[in-house]
Amino acid sequence: MKKCEEVMTKKTVCCLPNDMVAKAAQLMKRENIGAILVIEDQQTQKLVGIVTDRDLALKIVAEERDAKSTKVESIMSRKVVTCRAEDDLQKALDAMSEHQLRRIPVVDNGNKILGIIAQADVATRVNQPEKTAEVVKQISQANEK
Repeated sequence: MKKCEEVMTKKTVCCLPNDMVAKAAQLMKRENIGAILVIEDQQTQKLVGIVTDRDLALKIVAEERDAKSTKVESIMSRKVVTCRAEDDLQKALDAMSEHQLRRIPVVDNGNKILGIIAQADVATRVNQPEKTAEVVKQISQANEK
């Protein structure tokens, strides 16, 4: 089984808690991604949250909030499920399935962001179609908890 660092995308797109939501949305559009990692500051690169396109839809659009005056920290998820670079990929896949996540950040012991593993990374970098299909199925199922 591969390690997380073998599958992760190393180039991550990040923003700061004090950035406006509009900036995060523009980054998502420009980079063609569905999530932005939120870091404490540019120096530490410490992960403090995540904002997804779903957050934008539910917490900004649906609530008719102004993306230009709403800070990222007010809509970001603070309890981020992560994995480590040296973890077996299966551990990350299990966490993605359990928590129904389409992506999982990879951090070091100090919570510094090293990369991110998305469904697409699993699909394109792990030569196991059955594994990919199972992960997508489990992530996409309605939550029965």
